[in-house]
Amino acid sequence: MHDNMTGVEQEPTSLEHVRRSDIFPKKMLVSEDDKLRVPFPLLSGESAEFLGRTADGIIVLSNFRLLIRHKESFINVPLGLVEAVEMRDIFYLHVYCKDATVVRCAFSTNEKCQDWYKRLLAKCLPCHKVEDVFAFAFYAWCQDRSPGCDPAAPDSCQLLCTGQPSCYSFTKEVERLEFDLSSAWRYTEINKNFGLCASYPTEHIVPKSVKDENLSKVAGFRALRRFPSIVWRNYRNGAVLVRSSQPEIGVFGWRNQDDENLLSAIPLACAQNPGSSNKPKIREDSSGSDISSEDSSTVENGLDSLAEPKKMLIIDCRSYPAALANRAKGGGVECIDYYQSCEIQFMNLANIHAIRKSFVALRVLCSSGADQASWLSGLETTKWLQNMSSLIKAAVLVVTVNEKEGRPVLVHCSDGWDRTPQIVSLAELMLDPYYRTVQGFQVLVEREWLHFGHKFADRCGNGGQFDDPNERCPVFLQWLECVYQLLNQFPCEFEFNEAYLIKLVHHTYSCLFGTFLCNTLEERFCQQIDEHTASAWNLLRDKKFVNHLYAPEDGHEVLYPASNVQNLRLWASVYLSNNSSFAGPEDVATQQVLPLDGVDSAGLQKTRSCENLLSLNESNPGLGRRRSDPNITTDHGEQQTQKLLKDAMSGDTSCSSESVKSSENNSSVSKLGRSV
Repeated sequence: MHDNMTGVEQEPTSLEHVRRSDIFPKKMLVSEDDKLRVPFPLLSGESAEFLGRTADGIIVLSNFRLLIRHKESFINVPLGLVEAVEMRDIFYLHVYCKDATVVRCAFSTNEKCQDWYKRLLAKCLPCHKVEDVFAFAFYAWCQDRSPGCDPAAPDSCQLLCTGQPSCYSFTKEVERLEFDLSSAWRYTEINKNFGLCASYPTEHIVPKSVKDENLSKVAGFRALRRFPSIVWRNYRNGAVLVRSSQPEIGVFGWRNQDDENLLSAIPLACAQNPGSSNKPKIREDSSGSDISSEDSSTVENGLDSLAEPKKMLIIDCRSYPAALANRAKGGGVECIDYYQSCEIQFMNLANIHAIRKSFVALRVLCSSGADQASWLSGLETTKWLQNMSSLIKAAVLVVTVNEKEGRPVLVHCSDGWDRTPQIVSLAELMLDPYYRTVQGFQVLVEREWLHFGHKFADRCGNGGQFDDPNERCPVFLQWLECVYQLLNQFPCEFEFNEAYLIKLVHHTYSCLFGTFLCNTLEERFCQQIDEHTASAWNLLRDKKFVNHLYAPEDGHEVLYPASNVQNLRLWASVYLSNNSSFAGPEDVATQQVLPLDGVDSAGLQKTRSCENLLSLNESNPGLGRRRSDPNITTDHGEQQTQKLLKDAMSGDTSCSSESVKSSENNSSVSKLGRSV
């Protein structure tokens, strides 16, 4: 088509020319001062909407995060991480985050404080639909390669939005765990298209003797139709781990024959598919024929005893009174008279309301002054470490029964999507070294938390029109802290480091990625989360999250951690971190911070990790470690250390007091460097 007046060819009007980023337009910037500028590089799709001054810096509110720049530090808080906002003492704005950190900001006047309070409060309101979450805009602008994003970081943003990050494959896991699908177990598609249970995955393993019609009746007897599903098999002894929701016994004590038969069939299938340690050893005789290492009668007796199934242990995460109280609401617990092949044990774990109360108390304690004389007693009052200790004890019980006794274990709570994945995934982490690798840990989270329907949207409050504060609870955060306790006790058993877990905590709430959006796998399919958002696993595959102490060949096959409160540590890197040096959720885009009011950004001191310190020393040999005594120079300290080593090797034990003092200083600094 040509214009008759100018002769210029016009582009045809077509929907094909509409870019993805056009669906997410950027808003105009409202600035308190025309001379102000945004001192941070922005992400793809991110637009600064409000810009102003604090009492001692610059504050920016974008469609994704809150940015506060001080003279020597900066604060970067994604809006999805904000739990509540309060205005205190007329001039102060307090921002409470979902990871227990608290951000404080002071303004010069009360009017400014009120304006920013209203702006931040409006931006933190729940989204009416999941497409309003920033993860969709970020992905769309990255795909369009828009020139409007930060020119220093578009390539890094692109890397986060490329590739197929999912590692979990149901078929590969079944093969790796050596399920015998020919005689003991079978694969079922009864939940295809989520027709049987909307909060369950589509693929399951069940005993061979259980038919689909029986499994459908079992689902009708379990709360929310979450029937017992086998999720892991011990390849050493054949015992499996099973998860489900509570049975619907009700006040009349209903029973279901199909449910009873299913729980009886699972131990039988375990006996039919024994592990490698239960199989009889075979050797060849001199004639070349295979004979057993024992005589034939012993082998027959061994096979007979092996074929006898062991009783399944049912782990009920609730207390016994709580399980009975659920009968008034239609739930309940298995009656041992009807489930004769099972035993039941109650764990007395706190529910989400008690955990939320404990977490709020922990946040208040961590945000208070650090010079409190009763800080430790305050920590005990929160019961946060006590609750975590109970979780680890329950997981250790599952590990002991499954590994040492060779018995299958069924874990359930009320609905099977909070305490159940905590215990099951923690036990699998102790039992299987594969889940302690970077790839295996991703598989574990995807299967036990994402595919089996942990309600991330409700528990994290990161999207959805029906946001209920009573449904919020840091369940996944509490589990990650349990993983941190394992990492702390077994530092050489995990391929990832603590920074990996900290970053995972942050992006559980940040809404920069679509990994932890929605409540169920069905909702993620309907919203096409994988096709329209980036994955957090792309970021977590960076080499800086690798644990250099990882030694799988020298480690233990099964972990048995200490679970007492005295053996646990508060996760100081998360709860007691310095907010002013807080790194953003997208470190790739905040490498460069622009000067503030003529202050050179080169003088900005940032907290460095061990990897940064090592690379800094390699790139600049002239820079040495920091000393506690400023009068001691690096060269002098190193010379004194070398002199002491030389004297020790030569057998000269005489040295001056100055040398001893210098050596002690160097030793203390070395210990400090290792702790950093």
